[in-house]
Amino acid sequence: MSSRTDTDETRAAEARVTDTCLTDPRPTEAHVTAARTGEAITTSALHAAATGADTFPGVLREALNRRGLSLERVSERLRVRGITISQATLSSWQRGRSQPERARSLRAVDVLEEILELPAGALRSLLGPRRPRGRTTPPDAEGAALQILGEDSVVEKALGARFRHFNQETSSLMVHDIVRVGETGTLSGISTTNVLRASRAGADRAIFVLSFDDEAAEPVDIRVTCGRLVEATYLKGLKSLVLEIHFGRELAKLDTTVVSYAVDVSPSDTPATHYERWSRTNLHEYLQQVFFHPAALPTDCHRYVREKVGDPPRGRRRIPLSDAHNVHVLTSRCKPGVHGVAWDYGSGTGGTETAGTEAAGTETDGTGDRPG
Repeated sequence: MSSRTDTDETRAAEARVTDTCLTDPRPTEAHVTAARTGEAITTSALHAAATGADTFPGVLREALNRRGLSLERVSERLRVRGITISQATLSSWQRGRSQPERARSLRAVDVLEEILELPAGALRSLLGPRRPRGRTTPPDAEGAALQILGEDSVVEKALGARFRHFNQETSSLMVHDIVRVGETGTLSGISTTNVLRASRAGADRAIFVLSFDDEAAEPVDIRVTCGRLVEATYLKGLKSLVLEIHFGRELAKLDTTVVSYAVDVSPSDTPATHYERWSRTNLHEYLQQVFFHPAALPTDCHRYVREKVGDPPRGRRRIPLSDAHNVHVLTSRCKPGVHGVAWDYGSGTGGTETAGTEAAGTETDGTGDRPG
């Protein structure tokens, strides 16, 4: 769903929140990309598309969309024919980050033409010269996000074409997340303060995507205390809220700014049991705080990390609950990955959900948090 709503009409869900930061001077409405099916691409159709799609990545993407095939299915069809090409490699090909060059890869291209019902040579003829080997450049913003989020993530779907420029003009230095758990153990609110640094002159805005697990919850209020809210779009099908916040000025290269916002969430039926933030870049410092209502105190709290979204947690360590009914985790030189706090209610109030922003709910400037 891609309808735009005013701030007071914005809807979201509770259990997870993904907060994604992106800088893009041309805001467009987030959308879900649906696969298209159709007939085989003819030679004339390829020539007709030469003005914009006459490249190997462009034609490959178009053919995949026309056939409605996922990268997983294409990889499996190649494997059945004796050619092993991973989904990650296919993704790199269609995004133009790499191209087929080895003998096995070139054989895969020939078979791809059959699978995608393309004329013989339609793909292979578009391959450029071999790229130089040796030291490679770091992954771009899109590639770095894909390493943590994986293919076809909620964040990528919510941002659509803007995902390709994800966080291209700024990076996060420090992030402070505060999660509040209400009397029934459900998520009641999230607030984030993000210190951003411009990687190029002219940066003036950031986009944050908050993705939730529990569609029964709704954000009832959005407040921006540092910056100016200019867009609040709820994508009901993705259970994601897209916020665009302007800095109030254009930044010079290496200049810094602070963005702060808070989202209040109405109670849902599912108690929250964790909070995660994902980051694709190094953070100088990351502080997580979770405040519990006295009527919904957990019996155990612990911190953990994941290499990427969906990976099993590692480095699990217990953290104490303070007399003020809160826990916190402070991480210096925070490495890329998913950083979470989880809690258990035993046989009391809690359930099996968790709360968070960006990773489970909030993704800001290459970092994200997620409640669930």
